[in-house]
Order: sequence, then C-alpha cells, then structure tokens
Amino acid sequence: MSMVATVKTCVMVMALALVPQVAGSEIDGYGPDAWRVSGVTPGDTLNARMGPGTEYRIVGTLAHDERGLIEVTCVPLLTMDIAAGLTDAEVAALPSRWCLMRAADLSRAGWVAARYLIPDNATPVQDADPVTEARNLIRALYAAADQAGRDGSHPLDPDQAAKYFFAEIAVTLKTAPPGADPLTGAQDFDGRIADPVPAPEQPMFRGMITIHVDITNFGQSHTAIFRLRPDPSQPGSPIRIFRIEHDGWHFPT
Repeated sequence: MSMVATVKTCVMVMALALVPQVAGSEIDGYGPDAWRVSGVTPGDTLNARMGPGTEYRIVGTLAHDERGLIEVTCVPLLTMDIAAGLTDAEVAALPSRWCLMRAADLSRAGWVAARYLIPDNATPVQDADPVTEARNLIRALYAAADQAGRDGSHPLDPDQAAKYFFAEIAVTLKTAPPGADPLTGAQDFDGRIADPVPAPEQPMFRGMITIHVDITNFGQSHTAIFRLRPDPSQPGSPIRIFRIEHDGWHFPT
C-alpha cells in the first residue's frame, strides 16, 4: 500500500475522509481551528446561505480564497460515537455536508457547502501558547492528509512538507523517502487515530515540545511521539516537527 493510501485509510476512521459527501470536514470536534475557501473561480464568490441547502436565501458571500473562517457547526452531525456506528451503506447515503461558518472578523456568517472548505494551515493561532500551536499543527497535518487526493497534494510531498516539518526534513522526504508511513508508523493500516494531546509528564522542555498521538493498528496500540521546536531556517522561525517516534523506529531515521 502506498504512503498516500495508508494515510487516507487511517484518517478515514478519524474523519470519514473517503466519503465524498463529507469532503472538507472532519468528525465534529476534530477539525482544525481555521478554514479557507477552495475550488471557487478567482473573481467569483462563495454564497453563504440562511440554512444548509441551496433552497435557502443567500445572506452573504465569501471571497474565492477567503481565509481564517471559523466553523460553528456542520450537518449532518458526525460525532465520534455516531461515525463509529455507521455502516458503509449508511455513510454512502449521507446527504451533502453543509457548515455554518463565520468570517475571521465575525462580520459575516452563513451556511456553505463543505466541499468548498479546506483546512487553513497557514492561519496563525491567535494568542496561542507554543504547546497549543504545536498540537494544532499536528491536527492540521492529519487534516491535510485527509484532504489529499481531493486537491492533488499531500503534506508529505516535498513541496508541502515544510509547512509541517523542518525544512531539512522536506529535503529528506525527496531524497530518501521513508519505507513506512511516518504518520501511522506502518506500511499497512487498519485502525484508528486519537486526537493529538500534549505529553502528560512534560509537554515542553528547553524549547522542545512533545505531542502524543495514540494509534491503534490491526488491534495493536502504540503512541506516536512528535517532537517540535522553532525552525530558524524558515522565515519567522515557525514551530515545526523535527522527529516522529514510533515503537521500534523513528523518522527521520
């Protein structure tokens, strides 16, 4: 199984990523902090409606590339408990997903089709501490892996990796790609991924941030350990991942 296919399989459990009707949205409570408009022709706008459907009145518009959107809620409702109880047929029968969104400045709000929304990974987290910023970066990483295949890119592609990893790791992904998927710790995956959490004992030590992600694969559980710190080689020294540790191996090797 390819790296992209492996990531998409694992994220499906967390976010129903392979269902076209819920494209662009995660399981409620597990999405990123900000969204952006995608798939709208430049110069055109995305209609925001009074309710979740085209039969509702247009109450505003969003720019074709508007960023920093805040998600209020989405329908159909997809909590982890609900998603876990759905069969493949029930998932396929779900109606198109709509989300109630607010503009970054709170000046506009309305329901938009979720297929026009993608995670806004470049939007800074306002007033966030470094540990929260690191946690949200990893959430965005998995969300971007979910989005892969719909926009043609993947966060582990060398031209995308610097958004999440140290710049030198982006080079490594091009010159020496890992044999196993660094996001799941395996070549094949059938299981689930938990929400990232700060290391309970010491989430930050001497500038290094540690985030844990619990992973269950084929009935076996382990904790992926993400190590992050500011990358001075990138403009603004953003917090980036410099190491991922799995049972028995780590990336980069």
